[in-house]
Amino acid sequence: MINVSLRPRLPGEVPAQTAEVARLAFPTGCLCARLREVLGPVFRDEDFAGLYPVRGKPAWSPAQLALVSILQFTEGLSDRQAAAAVRARIDWKFLLGLELTDAGFDHSLLCEFRDRNISSADPPRLLDLLLDRMRAADLLKRPGQHVLTPLMCWRRYAD
Repeated sequence: MINVSLRPRLPGEVPAQTAEVARLAFPTGCLCARLREVLGPVFRDEDFAGLYPVRGKPAWSPAQLALVSILQFTEGLSDRQAAAAVRARIDWKFLLGLELTDAGFDHSLLCEFRDRNISSADPPRLLDLLLDRMRAADLLKRPGQHVLTPLMCWRRYAD
């Protein structure tokens, strides 16, 4: 595992150009836009403070890696495909709050991120955070009723 540190940053607004292009590309909306508009930034880097040391090369935003992991699972993508989607897909850039020109990250960061989460004291907390936010926004019809456990999501790609 590469020694990276967490330098928390505040979640910002969606860059204006990204928002404009996303609205033009998806005039009737899309899942990523709806999630961002209803939930705002889903995770904060501080939610992952215990997973990263204070010294080392700065990590790519773990809040964004968590969202990418969820989108990856939802769409059944490999790590390489998910990293490519961050570089290429407007809807993902909108949800992640990225500039259209953002080059993304190397696909190996997703595996490392999953390893850090699985090894943590509370691996299910990421999905729990997302489900809590979705319940608060009335996006889940029956709270507490989900088929997959958080560890199933992480372990699907760990093999």
